[in-house]
Amino acid sequence: MMTVADIVVEPPAEGEIIDPMSWFDTPGLFELEIGCGKGGFLLSRATTNPHIRMLGIEWANKYFRSCADRMARRGVANVRVMRADAKEFVMRHLPPACVTVLHLYHPDPWPKKRHHKRRLVQQPFVDAAVRALVHGGQWLVQSDHAEYFEQIQGLLSAHADLTEIPWEQSAAPAGDDWAGTNYEIKYAREGRTIYRAAFARAGDPAYDH
Repeated sequence: MMTVADIVVEPPAEGEIIDPMSWFDTPGLFELEIGCGKGGFLLSRATTNPHIRMLGIEWANKYFRSCADRMARRGVANVRVMRADAKEFVMRHLPPACVTVLHLYHPDPWPKKRHHKRRLVQQPFVDAAVRALVHGGQWLVQSDHAEYFEQIQGLLSAHADLTEIPWEQSAAPAGDDWAGTNYEIKYAREGRTIYRAAFARAGDPAYDH
């Protein structure tokens, strides 16, 4: 029986490069969700694809705890959850070419211009995230904020090692029971446009979805 202690992994120590497979009993393709919230996508994705190994990162303590408890109650053995600064984790603690799919859905847009510097997706982060992707690995982005999405899409489109691919051909779907992230469902009800983009790192595909 899974417990919360089985699901939660501690943030790496300063200078530590992690081995994601060390968290799991058996190896598999490794996917990362940044901003997993209460874990709806994480749960559906992991249970539909038991051959993959997933890490969800969430900074908000309330959501982090809720997500970990949810995974433990469902006995999801191929998921781990971490409360950490995603920017620091990706830039300082991931080894090269370890992430098969990076899921980034509805990142905080910090809409006020004076707060744009707090946005996650900026050039140093993009470079680090691409370095962490396996060759052929995918980076999937979804947002309801047009201006921030345009900025993200511009940065990813300009990266020499990334190529935009059709969303329909990406690894995005979580499962037949998946209705969308909490934000996606909420904003769709409000009539907001949801923007999506998928990119693949150059190289032979490492993920057959």
